[in-house]
Amino acid sequence: MSLQWTAVATFLYAEVFAVLLLCVPFISPKRWNRFFKSRFVQTVTYYGNTAFMVAIAILVFLLIDAVREVRKYSVQDTVDLTNNPVAVEHIHMKLFRAQRNEYIAGFALLLCLILRRLATLLSQQACLMASNEAFKKQAEGANDAAKRYMEENEKLQEVSLTQRNARHAPVWPDAKHHVTH
Repeated sequence: MSLQWTAVATFLYAEVFAVLLLCVPFISPKRWNRFFKSRFVQTVTYYGNTAFMVAIAILVFLLIDAVREVRKYSVQDTVDLTNNPVAVEHIHMKLFRAQRNEYIAGFALLLCLILRRLATLLSQQACLMASNEAFKKQAEGANDAAKRYMEENEKLQEVSLTQRNARHAPVWPDAKHHVTH
């Protein structure tokens, strides 16, 4: 394998490791968000967007080159290889390498896009979880306040009712004389 394809394969293996690491279930999205929001990662991300676009462009270029190589070695009908049996094996070997390179470049490109999307989704999930907790605390606070206000309202209604009853109750100067036997 040539140096460029060894580098692409190494890049692919690193991406596979990173995707598997991001998919580990016991590392919470909050931790990933804290990691993504760290000063080091923010600096890398600031300069990394350009590097990401360059990496995408290189991978697209290598994928196009690999597709071209596959098409070049796939035309066995136009070349007469009956006089040289070793040439058939050589063509098959080159075709195999071209196909291998095509898969390596294609999967590296795909995983590069998936990795970026996965990191974005983990950050968004962590932000949503944080806002969900804030909304939950706010709702609990509003619920507690509403209960307090309802209890105060009930107490005020009882006081108002007892005051109203006290005002409208008949006042008899001497209750013994008004009782009829």
